[in-house]
Amino acid sequence: MSRPTSETLTSKRCLPCEGGVERLTPREAREHIESLSGWSIRGDGLRIHKDWVARSFAAAITFFNLVAELSETEGHHPDLHLEGYRNVRIEIWTHAIGGLSENDFILAAKIDLLPIKLKSD
Repeated sequence: MSRPTSETLTSKRCLPCEGGVERLTPREAREHIESLSGWSIRGDGLRIHKDWVARSFAAAITFFNLVAELSETEGHHPDLHLEGYRNVRIEIWTHAIGGLSENDFILAAKIDLLPIKLKSD
């Protein structure tokens, strides 16, 4: 498997997964994460995550709504966290396999295309 790019990931769609799909190996996960900006693999190697600081509570919720709409379209749903009214964290993994699949990186790449008003903007 060659290292994907952000562009190749965003050109794909998440495939339905009800289990039976092999998790990405740690090496494959590292190759995929290199295609994304600001995303990290969690210590246990089973999830990816990214943090943002939104300009305001409203900006964070607007971003969440965009992520929710995208997730419904893709049929792949992340965990969304909001703390301190504007600190956003998104965690993604393929729940059905308890780890990472290509779907997780496809969704992350597409989330990166969504607008968010950041504190520093």
